[in-house]
Amino acid sequence: MEMSPAGILYIVPTPVGNLEDMTFRAVQVLKEADLILAEDTRTTSVLLQHFDIRGKQLLSHHKFNEHQTVEMIRDRILAGASVALVSDAGTPGISDPGFLLARTCAEQGIPVQTLPGATACIPAVVSSGLPCDRFCFEGFLPQKKGRATLLAALATEPRTMVFYESPRRLVKTLEQLAEAFGPERPCSVAREISKLHEEHVRGSLAEVLAHFQAVEPKGEIVLVVGGLRDDAPREHRNKYKDLD
Repeated sequence: MEMSPAGILYIVPTPVGNLEDMTFRAVQVLKEADLILAEDTRTTSVLLQHFDIRGKQLLSHHKFNEHQTVEMIRDRILAGASVALVSDAGTPGISDPGFLLARTCAEQGIPVQTLPGATACIPAVVSSGLPCDRFCFEGFLPQKKGRATLLAALATEPRTMVFYESPRRLVKTLEQLAEAFGPERPCSVAREISKLHEEHVRGSLAEVLAHFQAVEPKGEIVLVVGGLRDDAPREHRNKYKDLD
């Protein structure tokens, strides 16, 4: 397929907490882009102001409108525009809008460059103390349909597992994981990564559940759970019931 002669899509990670986690290259790309796609233009405007990036055209691009805007953005890039996609925090496409646009551009032969940078997943799994040579990223669990089936399947996953979760659903999720995987399965909850009140709560699922039943969880949450070890009891894999 013929490549676009000048246009390009940049996927630009933004800080998950401390604004100083922004890379020099990311700032430069945002300064030079013809158009910046933002999950929330208000949040991105604060970021741009912090790094003295002025005069940029901002366009909302989020999960509620990406299907309607993707063709227009593709056409602008094919016409020669350089477009930078950002989310509110972290790397676009990872539990955030971005996949649809990246796929569309790739199918059209448009260059897609994803900058290395901030994400909540990697600091959480590395800091957990659980094996991180191999792990699987599950993002947000389904809230209803398919949740029980997925947890039952993951009960025998040997790799460390990484989940994103909201603070209001954390206790329920820990309860269901303890039922599905067994209460002694090791886990770590990373809270407010790269922010002033960053915290890591480590222990068994039962211990971490008890902690957050006593202390209300707040902020952005990443939940890391150990995989099934070869020498671990397997009685829980067939006992999981639909708790939705």
